[in-house]
Amino acid sequence: MSATPARRRPLPSRDGRAVPPDGVTRLVPGPVPDVWPDTVPPIAPERRRGRGAVSNATGRFEPLARIAFDDGWESLEDLPAFETTVGIDTARKVITRNESPDIGFDRSINPYRGCEHGCVYCFARPTHAYMGLSPGLDFESKLFMKPDAPELLERELSARGYVPKTIAIGTNTDPYQPLERKTGLMRRILEVLERFGHPVGIVTKSDLVVRDLDILSRMAERRLVRVALSVTTLDKKLARTMEPRAPTPAKRLAALAALAEAGVPTTVMVAPVIPAVTDPEIERILDAAAAAGVEGAGYVLLRLAREVRDLFREWLLAELPDRERRVFTLLRQMRGGKDYDSTFGERMTGSGPYAWMLGRRFEKACARLGLNRHRTSLTTEHFAVPMTAKAQLELF
Repeated sequence: MSATPARRRPLPSRDGRAVPPDGVTRLVPGPVPDVWPDTVPPIAPERRRGRGAVSNATGRFEPLARIAFDDGWESLEDLPAFETTVGIDTARKVITRNESPDIGFDRSINPYRGCEHGCVYCFARPTHAYMGLSPGLDFESKLFMKPDAPELLERELSARGYVPKTIAIGTNTDPYQPLERKTGLMRRILEVLERFGHPVGIVTKSDLVVRDLDILSRMAERRLVRVALSVTTLDKKLARTMEPRAPTPAKRLAALAALAEAGVPTTVMVAPVIPAVTDPEIERILDAAAAAGVEGAGYVLLRLAREVRDLFREWLLAELPDRERRVFTLLRQMRGGKDYDSTFGERMTGSGPYAWMLGRRFEKACARLGLNRHRTSLTTEHFAVPMTAKAQLELF
């Protein structure tokens, strides 16, 4: 094992020495591996079975990065497979505010940090670096939950001067990921929102949302809820490698149908749209969602911010090596020559001719299917602090 500064990794030279970015040549312990530092050595397949990321590079804020390579003297010992662990996130508040001009909400709740679904393209992966962990395999195996989120939410909604507005849940990590089956945290949050008459928009990839259909249907009668399910592809095999622990596309479509039948306003998110991989499926996904009874649809172009770029590239090279160059060529055409552009108003859909074509295809399909014509608007007219919550608040 060798240790080097994470943000200033030396570049290998032809003679086996390391040339740092400042131009000064320094010797490093042992030979420099060919793959370093442009790519991170992949984790053995048997250790990451059922996971999305291929590697587990050190987080960008860590002072040292550890990279394992075989120096030829002895074999590295076999390491155990990545197992899911759950820690406690001791947050003081559960509602997060934002002022982004290109998203339709100003507040959100994320009951969990990290996500076991393991979607390799997930734009939330870089947030794990803030916790000293890797956005790679750590993001999908080292999870954190906020066990007192319902109580914190009740306190915040009861605060004097609170002005209700739709809360978005699932905008960062999935509230219905596998861990939710054990914790029931999302259901308890919905119970609080229902009691307060507070509107909520939910985004998920999981059919577990149907478990809470009793609450959701009651809230829908009062125009307090809207549910969106993301469908990236209809190809079960592709989904299994790209979103290894998320429910199959068929299960998500079945969940949309069950929600729609129960009167819950539903939206399908064709997200992310991956050029040369999933973009040929835009119309087919919308056709299937319309048949399930959804009333709305949206799409988001693949976003490769920070570490997600390298993680996604590693996955492409492992699973679809013949498309890697084509994918990044098209992305750069839609991102002003870069792998990612965070400009408000363009980061979600991109720019340029290819992005324009994707947008027109999406709009034409929605018009043909009657999607987005009549979208149920949520209301805050039912919001009220329950007497029990007021009584508890007066005790403090």
